[in-house]
Amino acid sequence: MSQSSRPVAQVVTPEPVVEGAGVHLRRSIGTRKLDHLDPFLLLDHFESVNPADYEAGFPYHPHRGIETVTLVRKGEVRHGDSLGHRGTIGAGDIQWMTSGSGILHEEMPQRRPEGIAGLQLWLNLPAREKMSPPKYRDLEASRLTETAAEGGARIRVIAGEAGDGRLAGPVEGLAVAPKFIDVTLPSGATFRETVPRGHTAFAYVDQGEVRFGPQQTSTHAPALVIFGDGDLVEASAGSSGGRFLLAAARPLHEPIARYGPFVMNTRAEIEQTLADLRTGNFIRKEPRDE
Repeated sequence: MSQSSRPVAQVVTPEPVVEGAGVHLRRSIGTRKLDHLDPFLLLDHFESVNPADYEAGFPYHPHRGIETVTLVRKGEVRHGDSLGHRGTIGAGDIQWMTSGSGILHEEMPQRRPEGIAGLQLWLNLPAREKMSPPKYRDLEASRLTETAAEGGARIRVIAGEAGDGRLAGPVEGLAVAPKFIDVTLPSGATFRETVPRGHTAFAYVDQGEVRFGPQQTSTHAPALVIFGDGDLVEASAGSSGGRFLLAAARPLHEPIARYGPFVMNTRAEIEQTLADLRTGNFIRKEPRDE
């Protein structure tokens, strides 16, 4: 049986928003027009050479019930949290944080000549894992080797497998079986990757022009491309090339109750989270992730 190429179901233009202490972003998932793409809850694109757009950063704030994935394209972000982690992530690095039962952390972009650029994605946790211990997967660029794929694309596999199983990302064992691939398409290059039927799939184009699907739908950065169902995602570069993040995951089909940085399954769980914050019980007394 021949494999079917996933068609483009929708192209979303990101909306400008201001978050944290005054960081200017473009948001494509987590808006009134597109609340979520199960199990994806939020997608923000930050990019500026103007320090006033980003240096106020995201001072200490809480999360519960989700995972956050931060990809830095250029510049540097300093981070710290209630587990005692401190450090910076720079161009090519990725931070995959499981907030689980609760974490307080800060993300502070540093003033640099090249400015800052990157993506942050929120991934929902299944009900049975929402109160799991928080942990980190810090993925340095050296662990995410760029590989030449058939068709001339250059890819970095972050999670899941690619190339018919020949390549595997360092993030595995998650309930929603995510596939995250960072794809760079030089002019004239093509890309083709299988995605399980029934999984939610999208591409976020943050550089250049890319054509997707059997209709060769042309998309200019910045844009979120949502795919219909099928067996594989196909892309080809525009005249100047392009870059995108391909993301796919198994939907949870669970109720969503959200309040800012907290995402649970019921309103009662949100109320309990707020009560935990008020009473000083938000951070659980349990072994820390090392």
